[in-house]
Amino acid sequence: MALCRFAYSPINNFCFPKYPPKYVKFPSLPLSALPRSSPAPMEAPPEGYRRNVGICLINNHKKIFAASRLDIPNAWQMPQGGIDEGEDPRNAAIRELREETGVSSAEVIAEAPYWLTYDFPPKVREKLNIQWGSDWKGQAQKWFLFKFTGEDQEINLLGDGTEKPEFGEWSWISPEQVIELAVDFKKPIYKEILAAFAPHLQ
Repeated sequence: MALCRFAYSPINNFCFPKYPPKYVKFPSLPLSALPRSSPAPMEAPPEGYRRNVGICLINNHKKIFAASRLDIPNAWQMPQGGIDEGEDPRNAAIRELREETGVSSAEVIAEAPYWLTYDFPPKVREKLNIQWGSDWKGQAQKWFLFKFTGEDQEINLLGDGTEKPEFGEWSWISPEQVIELAVDFKKPIYKEILAAFAPHLQ
């Protein structure tokens, strides 16, 4: 049971098939399969967008890790973070997961082979570009699906101590709740990537 606070009522646990035994990649989704509000998948991040990784961490009950942001009231999200210069996206995802959640007991079980972008709303763009000293339009994300192999006690929102904490609370929640609790400008990306990872969430 997650050691955290969350407003939703408990959800019944079900028995699911075991996870696939090896790391897999999904083929790109056809454009007709994308939600209408989602951008088309891209093989490379476009100019003007900050390169970023997104992490969908699931537990043995196929629930997804989400945490509330300290800087945006009532906004919950999956872990994500920027890719350092010359860094491989997969390694960046492993690093960001550890920095933001303290989790190192996890394995990559799937990767979305395409990049997805979202634009920052004007106020968010202004704030972040002052913080980063840049002028990014938004972020181009490469997403990875991780299976959590540790115990909940390992999760620590102070992270590994190398970065300033970003989250105040966390919980294991359903894909529908992940989308519902996200800020509006991230919802299309969340719908898209959770649809791509759906075979592992059922």
